[in-house]
Amino acid sequence: MIEKIQMQLYWKYIAQQNADQILAFFHEDGVIRWHCSNEQFTVHEFIKANCEYPGKWNGEMERMEQIGDQIITATHIWSDEVSCHVVSFFQIEQGKIKQLDEYWGDDGEIPEWRLKMKIGRPIITGSGSSL
Repeated sequence: MIEKIQMQLYWKYIAQQNADQILAFFHEDGVIRWHCSNEQFTVHEFIKANCEYPGKWNGEMERMEQIGDQIITATHIWSDEVSCHVVSFFQIEQGKIKQLDEYWGDDGEIPEWRLKMKIGRPIITGSGSSL
């Protein structure tokens, strides 16, 4: 069983782009899929894509659920230029990530058509804290 603190550390290392620490979380033959862009990566390709992405990043894991050997997280990742939320499905084997399926979405403004309806309200006001 993976503890919440371990997943918080995982997301901290992702935001810090710390390749060595990220690698320690994965099975050697792990598979990572980014469904929104239809991409599949080996562990080393995933680490390269993550760690060579430009900019300084922050992150905050907002939620974690565990069902058997599957962990689901909802995380906010942001820089000075970009803010995203990601829902991640981790398949764990022997305490390491064997498969990771992620769905990334850019944060944005409320569409004008919905503003005109005058419905809803902000979930969170202000900015999040970093890991």
